[in-house]
Amino acid sequence: MPGLHHVDPGGRPLRLALSDRVGLTKLSVGPMDNNAYLLRAPGGSLLIDAANDPERIDAAVEGEPPATVVTTHRHGDHLQALPDLAARWSSRLVAGRPDVAAIAEETGVPEPDGVWDGDTLAFGDAVVEVVGLVGHTPGSITLVFRPESGPVHLFTGDSLFPGGPGKTWSTEDFGSLMDDLETKVFGVFDDDTVVHPGHGDATTLGIERPQLAVWRARGW
Repeated sequence: MPGLHHVDPGGRPLRLALSDRVGLTKLSVGPMDNNAYLLRAPGGSLLIDAANDPERIDAAVEGEPPATVVTTHRHGDHLQALPDLAARWSSRLVAGRPDVAAIAEETGVPEPDGVWDGDTLAFGDAVVEVVGLVGHTPGSITLVFRPESGPVHLFTGDSLFPGGPGKTWSTEDFGSLMDDLETKVFGVFDDDTVVHPGHGDATTLGIERPQLAVWRARGW
């Protein structure tokens, strides 16, 4: 049974209203069911993860390229369309500060502007906040959209999914990611907060919160 905000790989985009002024378009792109998210507000838009299928992403912006393209982390499956779309759109490129050099080396694009905890990114008359979550990669970031009313929305890349944190490659990285998730995410945001991950369906913090101790104990 499809989960929250399900989209099929290569299928039609999902369009949602996150507030009275901000809309979301979600696409599943590429062979790994990567999510590309377009946030649009009066006066501008922002793309999260130019992961693959540049033609489909370009069609989704409907002739109004985003001023900013954010890459949530350095892994190759999240930036396959970045060189193509960066050249088409001349957008500002943004990523977590510890990952910017690796993203530039992988893609050949100019080094993105580095951001981290406390930074904000404007799109039109709306903003998202940046939260750094170290573990899946050194520079993984989550973007936070706080509407005037209704639940907060988190765009977590590969740091948090339904069922657990993103993959890590050492005990130290796992501990770092869990610490950051507990202090910067679960310790800050309410249960109705919606989590929009880098692959697959959405979830809420309320659904995931009871499993924090389980994740710690299993070590992944």
